[in-house]
Amino acid sequence: MDYLPIFADIRNKPVLIVGGGDVAARKIELLRRAGAKVQIAARALCEELTALENIGSVSWVAKAYQTSLLDSVWLVIAATDDSALNARVYTEASERQLLVNVVDDQPKCSFIFPSIVDRSPLVVAISSSGTAPVLARLLREKLEALLPANLGQMASIAGQWRHKVKQRFDKMSARRRFWEAAFNGLFASQVASGNIEGAKRTLDTQLENPDAGEGEIILVGAGPGDPGLLTLRGLQVMQLADVVLYDHLVSDEILDLVRRDADRICVGKRASAHSVTQQETNRLLVELAKQGKRVVRLKGGDPFIFGRGGEELQAAVEAGIPFQVVPGVTAAAGATAYAGIPLTHRDYAQSAMFITGHCRTDGEGIDWPSMARSRQTLAIYMGTVKAAEISAQLIAHGRNAQTPVAVIGRGTRQDQQVLTGTLEELEALAQRAPTPALLVVGEVVNLHQQLAWFQHSAQRDGRDSAVVNLA
Repeated sequence: MDYLPIFADIRNKPVLIVGGGDVAARKIELLRRAGAKVQIAARALCEELTALENIGSVSWVAKAYQTSLLDSVWLVIAATDDSALNARVYTEASERQLLVNVVDDQPKCSFIFPSIVDRSPLVVAISSSGTAPVLARLLREKLEALLPANLGQMASIAGQWRHKVKQRFDKMSARRRFWEAAFNGLFASQVASGNIEGAKRTLDTQLENPDAGEGEIILVGAGPGDPGLLTLRGLQVMQLADVVLYDHLVSDEILDLVRRDADRICVGKRASAHSVTQQETNRLLVELAKQGKRVVRLKGGDPFIFGRGGEELQAAVEAGIPFQVVPGVTAAAGATAYAGIPLTHRDYAQSAMFITGHCRTDGEGIDWPSMARSRQTLAIYMGTVKAAEISAQLIAHGRNAQTPVAVIGRGTRQDQQVLTGTLEELEALAQRAPTPALLVVGEVVNLHQQLAWFQHSAQRDGRDSAVVNLA
């Protein structure tokens, strides 16, 4: 190691900054967040530092650097555009065995500022020892995206319970197992969902009976297929799952992101071939959660849009199982965006309707007159089987037979196909499209050829995307 990574307590400690510009202001922001008493030596202060000085958040102690300013400070930062002055500050601070940092001059640094991921009190610091600061920053950006914002709150609560846990468990190994279970279980989920009081009760319950783990059900929307559309929260939950129940609509690329040692159970349904009934899926969810497992129900698109997510959570409520929901990008939004078809456009459609081609047999009849109105977009899920009926009913209730339509097969995936034509051709298009497929009816389809960015890229890359126009 070129540098010893340490975390220093500088609360209420005097720190000298030589320089009053924007670079100095960036360093001062970090120092203030750590509670330092900031002293500035500079000819002038930038606007930001002037505002801080006016409210007493920093002290402007001198308009010129003097050696005596080093007498009572803990560390020193030189952030001027005068290389000779910076070198002098470095030499004189080093002679007094003070830690000193000359900004953007690594050889004149006895300490360096790392890239920081702040989830206080949890802090992650990343350093390249001054050799590749841009690389360290890029790594920090990746960690910012991966580490949940609630980690700090989780750490704070854990600190409040630390003494209780020590009293309950004599051995360090037992304490470690307790916290591993908490940070990977219901406690963590409750903090993530904002249920702080519930999280605290969970810790108390687990202290009283550490072997009685309480399971939970997490409903996760996997998006329409492209793994890049999976939410960060969805990925985090999938990495912590004990068991995953998934649909056929979930792509293999997304399943590959599930924790390697998690059990996987396919409960998918296909038209006219229900491999697992909804009642059996509900039973499995409850049964597995009652075994103390974190059960992720992974569903294509968004679980609350034609995904029966509400029914599954009703089963969880009846069984008294804790649950949470992670929304996903629904097919109507994802597939149309990748096909270059905006759902609304002020020149073509002022509204969009999401409907399903599969309705309950005992449900109310479809409001065809409402669906057949012009200047609106219809996004029809699971409609390929009934495409002929949909086309005939819309035309019979007033929609022009020449209305543009698109059938988007395997939307957002590398083998996506978009077949376009007119409403009277909808059945023929649907029969040719790969599944899963989304039907789109409306004038916005006319924008496909102009805006189909994903397929244009796929064609240039030699992949198997295709655009077929029957008009």
